[in-house]
Amino acid sequence: MSDSWQSILERWSTAGLLDAVTADRIRTFEASHEEPRQFRWPVLIAIGFGALMLGAGVLLFVSAHWDELSPVGRFSVVLILVTAFHVVGAVVSDRFSAFATAMHGVGTVALGAGIFLSGQIFNLQEHWPGGVMLWALGAWLGWWLRRDWVQASLVAVHTPAWLVSEWAEATHHYPMADTVIGQGLFLLSITYLTALATNNRETVRRALAWIGGISLIPTAIIAVESRLGQYWGPGSLRLPIHLGALGYGLGFILPLLLAFWLRGKAAWVNGVAAFWIVTINLIPLGSSVLPYVWYGAASLALIAWGVKELRRERINLGIVGFGITVLGFYFSNVMDKLGRSASLIGLGLLFLVMGWALERTRRTLVARVKGVAA
Repeated sequence: MSDSWQSILERWSTAGLLDAVTADRIRTFEASHEEPRQFRWPVLIAIGFGALMLGAGVLLFVSAHWDELSPVGRFSVVLILVTAFHVVGAVVSDRFSAFATAMHGVGTVALGAGIFLSGQIFNLQEHWPGGVMLWALGAWLGWWLRRDWVQASLVAVHTPAWLVSEWAEATHHYPMADTVIGQGLFLLSITYLTALATNNRETVRRALAWIGGISLIPTAIIAVESRLGQYWGPGSLRLPIHLGALGYGLGFILPLLLAFWLRGKAAWVNGVAAFWIVTINLIPLGSSVLPYVWYGAASLALIAWGVKELRRERINLGIVGFGITVLGFYFSNVMDKLGRSASLIGLGLLFLVMGWALERTRRTLVARVKGVAA
């Protein structure tokens, strides 16, 4: 049993939820079914890296010989790419589940290549987001059959990719369309990040939290910069009201519904986050200070959210976001107003003082969260 699992069991016993006999029976049962874990992470890293290199090598080999193949040969290669990895995964599923998960994941990724290569082979002049939709459907089918975290991650990535591609294709003439995409993806990143709760740490939720954590800061930058980067020239087209309502409706309602499904009543905080994201539209175009105020407030709110729900990753991301905000403000609004030597001295002092203060604050908050969760 992992140490975290044992600590939870001890907490339940201390609280009187379990008697001593039941707790001992649980420990005995888990000890008898426990698998060796000393090589877990090296094996998983090797499998993941090997699957990545295998897929990349196969695609590179195919691309190098693509022009030499006939249309029949090309389509045969496409079929092999789509099916071979899944067949291998099915064969080894009972003996090596981690390897099977990796093979099925590579197979679903190869499905996307197969879809677009098929369109190239037969010169199909179709609506290109339809290919992304088929890829997303393949990921959903893989999730329905496998129910593992890799397929869930592919669903979490490809489904919004399809919606974004449809929106981009339908609104590429309108400057404000990118703002809708940026704000919707930012809210979706928050939803993914907050899928992980102290009392619910299943593997799929961990995968969603990783996706949300990786995409949170980039999508926050896109959400604000797409708003401030709009150009309303004499010939620019305004986004029609019905398209704007549809875009904001899907971009905000779908992530909030997902948050409610994942978090239940606790999703009201996601609703507050959605309201804060909407305030991006109140930032005047050309403002040089208000975007950094918005970023700073959002970072502090994420830190407070992490403290409230005892989630260390939100505290860490909030600290990183606040540090990036201060550095961005210094580079864009302060550094060019100082001399060369003064700007470098100021930058060095900023790194030293801010790094010390933020790290001290982070350690204090994380220690408080650990103490409450213990």
